[in-house]
Amino acid sequence: MSVWDDLVGQDPVVAQLRSAADGTVGTATSAGRPAGAPGGNMAHAWLFTGPPGAGRSTAARAFGAALQCTETPRGCGHCASCHQVLQGTHADVEVVRPAGLSYGVKETRELVLRASSSPSGGRWQIVLFEDADRATEAAANALLKAIEEPPPRTVWLLCTPSPDDLLVTIRSRCRLVTLRTPPVAAVADVLVQRDGVDRDTAEVVARAAQGHISRARRLATDPGARRVRAEVMAVPRRLTSVGPAVLAAETLVKAAEAEAKTMAEELNETETSALRQALGESAKGRMPRGTAGALKDLEDRQKSRATRVKRDSLDRALLDLASYYRDVLTLQLGAGAELVNTELAAELRTAAAQGPPEGTLRRLDAIMKCRERLGASVNPLLAVEALTMALRTG
Repeated sequence: MSVWDDLVGQDPVVAQLRSAADGTVGTATSAGRPAGAPGGNMAHAWLFTGPPGAGRSTAARAFGAALQCTETPRGCGHCASCHQVLQGTHADVEVVRPAGLSYGVKETRELVLRASSSPSGGRWQIVLFEDADRATEAAANALLKAIEEPPPRTVWLLCTPSPDDLLVTIRSRCRLVTLRTPPVAAVADVLVQRDGVDRDTAEVVARAAQGHISRARRLATDPGARRVRAEVMAVPRRLTSVGPAVLAAETLVKAAEAEAKTMAEELNETETSALRQALGESAKGRMPRGTAGALKDLEDRQKSRATRVKRDSLDRALLDLASYYRDVLTLQLGAGAELVNTELAAELRTAAAQGPPEGTLRRLDAIMKCRERLGASVNPLLAVEALTMALRTG
């Protein structure tokens, strides 16, 4: 067992990160920076990029654990430091997850201040910033200043889907780690070996999730998630006229919202329970005086996150829908690539025979346009109604 075990199909990334972690010895050089610091395999700022589900945050967390590891080789997975980082309880590793659609300059300045302190017990002061692309322009500028002049023992681990999601000045100061979409077989193996999913189901959901490991696991273990995806994949055959197209849009939006609500409630329940326990909840469920403010702050953050989760869920539904037309286009062009939605193979062949590839490309463009509109905060139902009308006409 090691901290790298959860990185599926990312052997080059593991080799890169392992080399950097093993090159650090945790002793200061004459320049005041640990041996193995920038200039060798190690750097004070890292940018983890890759498609959704590739494991950006997983890779960053594993690297953080390896940097704090007290054993050799680094990242043993069984020492106290590795365990604390992986569990999110290490005092010198701060994980930042933007709760809302953006991360503001005030929060960033407070984060930079905390990051400037010396490690209390670990080898490094590490900040793992998930979804760093959600930082506003002012927040990104504040982050840039911290990365330009980092304290000697501070390491920034930034995660974004693409390098282009960050300011070029930030990108240029980071060591790039590029993750790829894990192979379907590798994802299926994980589901079989770690989650006890039968092989046939594992392969179907691994293809459907297009390499997104957590999405594949949810599809394999949650009937509700499979039901939502089935409703999304039924949209193309419902577009028989204007009325059904409008109803299909409503169905798609409601399905995404229902999935988002379930996910948000699961997260909220866990967080609220943990906070109430930490604040000293009594056996009868009573809270000590002075804790109402902390609970209210958590509730506000959860409400903000709910908006983000809803939008992300709808975006995921659109990507599922895009996979349908991707398969149709694959058949029309005779590309020979494996279908994503193998369970719909007969329906996809019929759809492929009903029109030219140009029409399918226009439909894919319409889906991408809808995603852009949702990113610009257009009313979801209006945006999806426009999409289903475009899909109907091709």
